[in-house]
Amino acid sequence: MDRYARWNTLLEILAETGRITVEEAAERLGVSQATIRRDFDQLSQQQMITRTRGGAVAGGISYDLPLRYKTARHVEEKHRIGTAAAGLVSPGQVIALNGGTTITEVARALATRTDLVATPGSTGLTIVTNALNIANELIVRPHLKVVVVGGVVRPQSYELIGPLAAPILREITLDIAFLGVDAIDMKLGATSHHEGEAAINALMAARARKVVVIADGSKIGGHAFARICPTDRVHTLVTDGNAPPEQLRGFEEAGIRVIVV
Repeated sequence: MDRYARWNTLLEILAETGRITVEEAAERLGVSQATIRRDFDQLSQQQMITRTRGGAVAGGISYDLPLRYKTARHVEEKHRIGTAAAGLVSPGQVIALNGGTTITEVARALATRTDLVATPGSTGLTIVTNALNIANELIVRPHLKVVVVGGVVRPQSYELIGPLAAPILREITLDIAFLGVDAIDMKLGATSHHEGEAAINALMAARARKVVVIADGSKIGGHAFARICPTDRVHTLVTDGNAPPEQLRGFEEAGIRVIVV
């Protein structure tokens, strides 16, 4: 287990239990106590935990973990989801991508699709995003037109949020908005932990002909703080086989196309 994977696991344990000792953490992660002490010290320096004698407590950590600590979670599932979602895109379309690890996989899959390259007399793919890491990956692809909305960077997700993004989004139309979400539920809709991200994602959804929600199975049937859009705005849900079958049936009965990879 590499350092970021350990940190991710430690933060999740603290979010659930509130505190943990060095001995308990070492046993659960299968590493030495010296390694755990270094991890705790480094996480404490980043003000993500509070160090205590012999362990650590949650303090002010949030269950909305920074993006760089989420990359180790559900890696294979996210890759498959990203590939399947990218397959929904046609040449010449204008699409939106918000932030998150699963949406990043969508962006990477789109970047390698040679059939999206513009030919004489045709228009290439246009990608609108509020995620700086995604823009950074795609901008080196000459066959893609990348539009980045304005706003203030949220370090946890690398997304631009706030009112500066609204003027751009209100002036464009989208064929598809691909939205990574923190949770989606039949009754509560698609939701995010952060209200600023939810507001920008809601604008993307409002400007799109189709809304495609991207969520690994762990997010199906859950809920988060701020709503992005109601379920009836969602056209397609792309998820993995870990999603609860009864939840997926509910989405299908509501007329939503469900793609399970």
